[in-house]
Amino acid sequence: MEHITLLLAIVVVTALVFDFTNGFHDTANAMATTISTGALKPKTAVAMSAVLNLVGAFLSVEVAKTISGGIINEQGIRTEVIFAALVGAILWNLLTWLMGLPSSSSHALFGGLIGAAVMSAGWSAVNGGTIVTKVLIPAVAAPLVAGLAAMAATRLTYKIASRTDEKATAKGYRAGQIASAGLVSLAHGTNDAQKTMGIITLALVTQGVVDPGANPPMWVVVSAGVAIALGTYLGGWRIIRTMGKGLTDLQPQQGFAAQSSAATVILASSNLGFSLSTTQSCSGAVMGAGLGRKGGVVRWSTATRMFVAWGLTLPAAGLVGAGAEFLTKQGGWGVAVVAILLVGGSAVIWALSRRQPVDHNNVTADEIDGEPAGVVTTAIAAVSPPPTGSVASVSDEDLKTTIPSPAPTDPAAPTAPAAAV
Repeated sequence: MEHITLLLAIVVVTALVFDFTNGFHDTANAMATTISTGALKPKTAVAMSAVLNLVGAFLSVEVAKTISGGIINEQGIRTEVIFAALVGAILWNLLTWLMGLPSSSSHALFGGLIGAAVMSAGWSAVNGGTIVTKVLIPAVAAPLVAGLAAMAATRLTYKIASRTDEKATAKGYRAGQIASAGLVSLAHGTNDAQKTMGIITLALVTQGVVDPGANPPMWVVVSAGVAIALGTYLGGWRIIRTMGKGLTDLQPQQGFAAQSSAATVILASSNLGFSLSTTQSCSGAVMGAGLGRKGGVVRWSTATRMFVAWGLTLPAAGLVGAGAEFLTKQGGWGVAVVAILLVGGSAVIWALSRRQPVDHNNVTADEIDGEPAGVVTTAIAAVSPPPTGSVASVSDEDLKTTIPSPAPTDPAAPTAPAAAV
């Protein structure tokens, strides 16, 4: 700690700010389905997720080592590069949070890091093989694997439950959903908290505080775990709403299947050192669970916006990171300008978010920013059979909108017998 300079301290604080935004940006990964199905109250869910994120941060350092010694070449990389990379990641996180889109905080960090490193030292500063094998391939494979697993698990769950009483199994599924949500939170801590550990360790390497390839110091592990836990506790309510209500309508059985599938994929990748996107894994699992239920549909209008955000994350954060690095190369005044732009941009995004606030009181509202279901979803819903389960879940308001009122009749006319429903 005695070798910490002012610039390095600024980078460490900025990294912890990114970790904080990662926490509230990715809370939806673990708790969106649990909140949307009513298995847990919103505040209880985010508190539970925060604690388990903190615990997960201490379980492994494989992903941190991938970040600190695999994505870019440490030799010749200045500390300012790390600062510029974090600026790109933070601003992209905040922008997608404002839009309620579950984009990848991990890819925002990678994009900012790659863009800043290329601006600083050229393309030779980037380890292309590591990016392909441990970033790009998992980015494509993880949501597909999680989605297919969740679809299969959902269908199997409903098939098994078809011979049992729905009310008798409802409590069991809710309990299972809470347990699986906790597992996702734990997995999130083992993967995403380590990315900040890795970036801080990389900054320490550039200053000669630790040797290349070293494990993160304990103070880095603790601070990163606390930062992501605090961000998680605040809850990224906008993204929770999108994940829980915007993509599809989930029942407890689907929530349990989605979270179990996502947790399995995340924990397996953490053990292998794959720095995959937990957001993409959980989003894929939610969509798979939505399609796995008979009559279930996915709101493809929302999903399309989410896919576009996924595709833009790496290049957008990379461009911002490269621009920030161009300024920091100019000297101390450039670093100051980048810091001012970061604070100012964050303040503007926060002010815009206050126009239509989303919090724990309205996170489960049925209407998602006034967005219609979309043409594809409406067409699928029109031809799909209703989901299995009792008709008790259909509200009176739904009946009013689906069953037309009888036309007025002559009081003297004979009364027709009531139709059986």
